[in-house]
Amino acid sequence: MQQTKQRILLVEDEEHLLDAIKLNLELEGYRVSTATDGKKALKIFKEERFNLVILDVMIPEIDGFQVAETIRLQNTEVPIMFLTAKNSSEDRITGLKKGADDYLVKPFNLEELILRVGILVRRGMKGDDLKELNSYQIGDKTIYFNSFELHHADGSVTSLTKKETMLLKLLVERRNEAVSREQILETVWNYDVYPSTRTIDNFILTFRKYFEPDQKHPVYFHSIRGVGYKFTDNHAS
Repeated sequence: MQQTKQRILLVEDEEHLLDAIKLNLELEGYRVSTATDGKKALKIFKEERFNLVILDVMIPEIDGFQVAETIRLQNTEVPIMFLTAKNSSEDRITGLKKGADDYLVKPFNLEELILRVGILVRRGMKGDDLKELNSYQIGDKTIYFNSFELHHADGSVTSLTKKETMLLKLLVERRNEAVSREQILETVWNYDVYPSTRTIDNFILTFRKYFEPDQKHPVYFHSIRGVGYKFTDNHAS
């Protein structure tokens, strides 16, 4: 169980907006540090550890794009969300190239901001967990993610493909949650190739052969019509 409050660095030079966002985030249980210019933001970021950075693009001293670029040189994991009054596709692309995970255009709905913040913070937390996840046991079988191997109870070993391993890792990471086809595309296929739903279904069928005691009545790997896929493990901590 997570005991410590998740920490957010909020960088915004419009005082009224800074105060409003800070208050709403704190009401959601986050611990918020603030900065009104890029130089101060980088100083605070070096001194503390954060679960998310919310970054206005047009800020004094050093602009948001440069701040993001500097943060990414130090930390490739922390999620970054840009806030901006600019709505051009060029700015969005620039932001993503600088390492942003999300992009919200002003004026925005505070409820939408809170929802997006929650998604990014959870994603970052799961990323931390996943970096430490070298193996995972399903039933009497153990997946070793680094070596792409599935070890069976009888001592035999099945070699997994890279795509199988990546998809297993994603589903295990999001265990007991529905994972959308879009998330699978982004994480496993990196949008280079668009697999059909049937392709992903075939992976799930393969996983059922590996892990399910009864493939016709799966307890671990589920296809959820119109949504995506889910790995269920009620014994996981």
